Amino acid sequence: MISALHGGRGRLAFAYAFSCAFTLLASTGYAAAPQASAGSATGSALENREIRAQLAPRRYTTLAAEIGAKINRLPLVEGAAFKQGQVLVQFDCMLQQAQLAKANAALMAADATWRGNQKLAELNSVGKMELEVSKAEALKAQAEVAANRTLIGKCQISAPFAGRIAEQKVREQQYVQPGQGLMEIIDDSQLELEFIVPSRWLAWLRNGAAFQVNIDETGKTYPAKVLRIGARVDPVSQSVKLTAVIDGHFSELIAGMSGKVLIAPPR
Repeated sequence: MISALHGGRGRLAFAYAFSCAFTLLASTGYAAAPQASAGSATGSALENREIRAQLAPRRYTTLAAEIGAKINRLPLVEGAAFKQGQVLVQFDCMLQQAQLAKANAALMAADATWRGNQKLAELNSVGKMELEVSKAEALKAQAEVAANRTLIGKCQISAPFAGRIAEQKVREQQYVQPGQGLMEIIDDSQLELEFIVPSRWLAWLRNGAAFQVNIDETGKTYPAKVLRIGARVDPVSQSVKLTAVIDGHFSELIAGMSGKVLIAPPR
């Protein structure tokens, strides 16, 4: 009876120890295998996924007013092309021109006073303090003239680069405030592409690598090449961003179009 009881307890202890060992293995070794395969599954899924990209301009910016004034003329319409240095916005600056004329007159008066005091100083007929004050007034008037000339220089906005007008936000005869956006311009001389590829492609992918992209809007395929590779890899998706450029000029392509990137690792 006693030996049977001891034997039953022994079997229960063995079963409990086996259960604990199995639980420990399941939480360590057996659980690690699915985690290890999860990373490779993410990479494989990314490789099998269709790679999409959108055409973007090489440079773009929003032109804004630097003075408060009425728009006198907008020489070009939305969508028009322009050259670098071409006038895109002309303001009505009659008030600023009048202020410049006033500043020039004040400068003439201050210069005359200073020159007169210099001659009087040679005859010891004026104090040193008065001479220095007249000189400071002349310098102040010069600064006023320079400030007003700078203001007049902002009465028109010229194109910082060659490109096209993407959007006009204002109209002629409209009064605008300093800092208000007037139009968006783009440089479409070269169209760039941005897309995501698996990070394991870095083993063979280099700057200048050639590939093709099929644009949805035109239904055509165009040559492209890798321009630069992203500075870091996303550890979660195991991917890296690439920037490419359309290799050549195609008049039918415009910014905003999108398509499928036709690139694959070498066999």
